[in-house]
Amino acid sequence: QVQLVESGGGLVQPGGSLRLSCAASGFTFSNYAMRWYRQGPGKERELVAAINAAGGTTNYADSVKGRFTISRDNAKNTVYLQMNSLKPEDTAVYYCNAIWWMYAYWGQGTQVTVSS
Repeated sequence: QVQLVESGGGLVQPGGSLRLSCAASGFTFSNYAMRWYRQGPGKERELVAAINAAGGTTNYADSVKGRFTISRDNAKNTVYLQMNSLKPEDTAVYYCNAIWWMYAYWGQGTQVTVSS
């Protein structure tokens, strides 16, 4: 059974940090590129960060460049999103996504709220 389970979300003050994790099971994690998406209140889902299967190539949305870092540990079947200097506009449900060839899987999401 394929599973992507996000964790690490919560309430944080502006300027703070959070580290999201996404634990994968039920498929060959090391074959898959991984992505983090988010969907804020009243907004469409947007791609935040992506990392290739080997972990050597990353890409970021302009809105998070320099503040967020995506990484992965293929031995632990886990992808991470380190989020620093958080802003209220980062408030959203964050989803991880696994993609390879014709296969794509989604997690259930984790809420991140940035507020004082």
